[in-house]
Amino acid sequence: MRSFFHPRVITMLFFGFSAGLPILLIFSSLSLWLREAGVQRAAVTFFSWAALGYSFKFVWAPLVDQMPIPWLTRKLGRRRSWILAAQAGIVGAILWMAVTDPGSGYHPLVFMAIAAVLLGFSSATQDIAIDAYRIESAPLDLQAMMASAYIGGYRIGMLVAGAGALILAEWFGSSKGNYRFEAWQITYCIMAGLMLVGMVTALVIDEPASDHNPSDAYSSRDYLTGLGLFGLAAAAFVITFHFTGRGTLDMKVQLGQWLGSTGLAGLLMECLRLGAGLAAAAVVGKICILADLVNKKMVVASYVAPVKDFFNRYRLFVAWLILALVGLYRISDIVLGVISNVFYQDLGFSKTQIASVVKTFGLFMTLVGGFAGGILSIRYGVIRILFLGALLASATNLLFMVLAFAGHHLVLLYLVIAADNLAAGLASAAFVAFLSSLTSIRFTAVQYAVFSSLMTLVPKVFGGYSGTMVDAFGYPAFFLITTLMGLPVLLLVWYCSRHLEIAG
Repeated sequence: MRSFFHPRVITMLFFGFSAGLPILLIFSSLSLWLREAGVQRAAVTFFSWAALGYSFKFVWAPLVDQMPIPWLTRKLGRRRSWILAAQAGIVGAILWMAVTDPGSGYHPLVFMAIAAVLLGFSSATQDIAIDAYRIESAPLDLQAMMASAYIGGYRIGMLVAGAGALILAEWFGSSKGNYRFEAWQITYCIMAGLMLVGMVTALVIDEPASDHNPSDAYSSRDYLTGLGLFGLAAAAFVITFHFTGRGTLDMKVQLGQWLGSTGLAGLLMECLRLGAGLAAAAVVGKICILADLVNKKMVVASYVAPVKDFFNRYRLFVAWLILALVGLYRISDIVLGVISNVFYQDLGFSKTQIASVVKTFGLFMTLVGGFAGGILSIRYGVIRILFLGALLASATNLLFMVLAFAGHHLVLLYLVIAADNLAAGLASAAFVAFLSSLTSIRFTAVQYAVFSSLMTLVPKVFGGYSGTMVDAFGYPAFFLITTLMGLPVLLLVWYCSRHLEIAG
């Protein structure tokens, strides 16, 4: 109990709140806003790709870890300066969304998408900096309590941005069939104001003591050229992704005719575009290194060494097995979750009902599931509960089929949300323990950023097509598909249990 009131633990509670607040302003709350504004369901789910910054944060995690921010780093220190800068970006992005009406035409919808991408990028950067602060600011025996406080604050932030935003928007007069932009504008301005919780925390806390200061190892020119390399690689990715979209339109139509499914053809072509963009970014980076435009030693220490360490410890086959498990473990619940709020609204549930049942009650059940997952992982081992969590997270999607056939049934909604969130909480607790066991103490920040990015990358790509799948197959078939997506995960957990020794 004394540990709970430790200043570092309370700090992580506030930081958890500021980290959990932005994510639902991209996902569920924004989805309902867009639907009320008259945006098509398929276009609404495409907005989930705005949060891909969480899945690619490992790309710029080494920059956050090493590069100082002019003036701000001298005043606040490495960790606090990046936390505050990321929070300022979050506030700016939310306010940008607040002044943009997505129902007023195509161009405002594009501006809304850009603001959502900025929000995802800034929020992912905040996560990187907060994780680094948590690891460096307290001894090992306090880390578990700090993580618990962070998760609790994160869930509260999600509750405020989820249930709170829906209640506020409805209270200010916006509802399905009676859209009012002003209601959502005021709601998002309030959400931006709540980010002051994290910003004030970053200003009043102390910078963690550290013997390692990367700014002593490299010059200002090294950091500037490193930042320029990142900008060039990002530009190469965006340009390639954009122009391949134009060139693959005819191929997408032909592939759709051959496969008999335009949705599947679109998914395959978008994956190819993503691969082409990543390849272009890698080529640009390699050229800059060969041309001696950047400090090769800094690039290798930042990007190559953590990856090499991982593959050296687990060998090639087991390493790829682990990465496949990390990338697919949460696919069932994330793909379903992208369109879940739209599903509830299509069944006739009001925003207030969604807020009270799905967000508030669901939050409580998730915390219970997480607590149970932690106890069971200690008692029976991480791998066993990892398997159980994957099985339950996949199987509970079948309950959504029952709800789809039953229609507007409040009691059944409570039962479905209880089972789904208990399973999600249990699976998440075991999964975090599993990821923590994989990281090397020398590269904790970068390797954990890679794992946490990978675990949402593939599910979010598929989640962007959840609206298209529902339009093509209907809700019951879609929920069955998400259940089947979880079956390969069970095989991967079983294979990993044969090749890994996980403590606990």
